[in-house]
Parts: sequence; structure tokens; C-alpha cells
Amino acid sequence: MVDAFCATWKLVDSQNFDDYMKALGVGFATRQVGNVTKPTVIISQDGEKLVVKTLSTFRNTELSAKLGEEFDETTPDDRHVKSVFSMDGNNLVQVQKWDGKETKFVREIKDGKMVMTLTFEGVQAIRTYEKA
Repeated sequence: MVDAFCATWKLVDSQNFDDYMKALGVGFATRQVGNVTKPTVIISQDGEKLVVKTLSTFRNTELSAKLGEEFDETTPDDRHVKSVFSMDGNNLVQVQKWDGKETKFVREIKDGKMVMTLTFEGVQAIRTYEKA
């Protein structure tokens, strides 16, 4: 079911992202940049691996891993985490763990858009992407 997510996506709406970043401990200056940055996310498959590229004026990242396989990730706000991708029904889920903490991203397709719900310690942000 990863196929449904394989596309180029452009951020069109972001709700509560500042509070989410604040809960993570992201500094003021980085939050200001994060709030105005409109990233493009390219999701693809390379053999058995899922590839998620995030392109923005702030920072470009590329993640590549098999579903269910833990990998090391350095986040755009410079946290060093252990991440894992999985499918939960039709949803693409990513969990990041570091220092006894955990955040979860749930991506789902709704009305042709990709809706990403980010959750950390009860704080939730919703970022909506349309196909570019």
C-alpha cells in the first residue's frame, strides 16, 4: 500500500506546527524558519526500500529504509533519533525515538491529499500536502 504515497507532495496547510516544535524543544529561531518553510516531499520506492526526500529552502533530507527496519536519522532540528517506517492499514507511519522520548508521524491519503499527523506527548500538528 506504500504505492498510494509514491508521488511528489507540496505542503499547502499546517496547523499547530509551532506548538509541536515547541514541545520537542526546538529553539525559537529554528521554529520561525520551520513555520514559514513550505517543503516538497518526494516519496518513492527503491526495491524493498521506502525513500522519503524532503526538499526546502531550510534543509534537504533523504531517508531510505525497509518497512519495519530501524535506522539512524538526524532530524532537520538536529536531533539524533532511531526511526522506523511501517504500514498501519492504509496509513504510512514513522516513529522516531531518542533519549526515552517518542514522536509519531501518521501519513494518510484523504481526498487525493496526503495528511500528516505529528504527535508528541499529547501535542498534535496536522500538515496537509497536495500532489505537485
